[in-house]
Amino acid sequence: MEKLIVTAAICGAEVTKSQNPNIPYTLDEIAREAHLAYQAGASIIHLHVREDDGRPTQDKDRFKKSMDAIRTLCPDIIIQPSTGGALGMSDMERLQTTEVAEPAVNLFHPEMATLDCGSCNFGGDEVFINSDNTIKTFGKTMIQRGVKPEIEIFDKGMIDIALRMAEQGFIQHPIHFDFVMGLQINATARDLSYMVHSIPLDATWTVAGIGRFQMSMAALGILMGGHVRVGFEDNLYIKKGILAKSNGELVEKVVRIARELDRPIASPIEARNILGLPPLKS
Repeated sequence: MEKLIVTAAICGAEVTKSQNPNIPYTLDEIAREAHLAYQAGASIIHLHVREDDGRPTQDKDRFKKSMDAIRTLCPDIIIQPSTGGALGMSDMERLQTTEVAEPAVNLFHPEMATLDCGSCNFGGDEVFINSDNTIKTFGKTMIQRGVKPEIEIFDKGMIDIALRMAEQGFIQHPIHFDFVMGLQINATARDLSYMVHSIPLDATWTVAGIGRFQMSMAALGILMGGHVRVGFEDNLYIKKGILAKSNGELVEKVVRIARELDRPIASPIEARNILGLPPLKS
């Protein structure tokens, strides 16, 4: 079984300090939370960014500053910016987080980014739209920019869309999937198994459990040979009724579970090899 890649989704776009005062907003706070997760064993930082007052933003300059700050403390970590954006944004506004800057100017060079393969109901009237044309634009742009997509999967139909897009040349093999469980699809062993058995044999996958499902899905992912995502974006609690003090604390818990199950943790270098990413340029 491969070593375990741990992704830390450190802040998201929706959770706030009113829900957990340890949610990072500022550049310093984001860098601190990334570093704590990195020290605990995370190889990937899944990154949303905020303005200092907590408002989510897709501004590429804010992403560049955040990634530079993270790289200063975690020089070899994989940074995976979100392309989720906000309702009403154009495709290219959402994709600006994948733009590559000159290394001599700053350290902003995304190796991975998210690609959502379908639209989602997020509760009430909130619908996250990803049309076929949007998916094609995202896939084509990431190929051009040399960014490996993490295919975000919220239900089984999105796997089929991703595989169809791969057949048409908009997504390249081997594909890396992230199964988001407990939002649109139930967070059960049956449903996770169904997802895992629906992807190509050469694909890799991560599981992210939402809310109270975070650690149960993590344990299943470890046992089934996949990889794991934890962090404040998906869950604010270290255990029932007790807020997590940091993303590092959540990563530490997953690492303890993995060690009890004899699953070693991948370093960033090993994670790049597992995911087929090129070595980090110095």
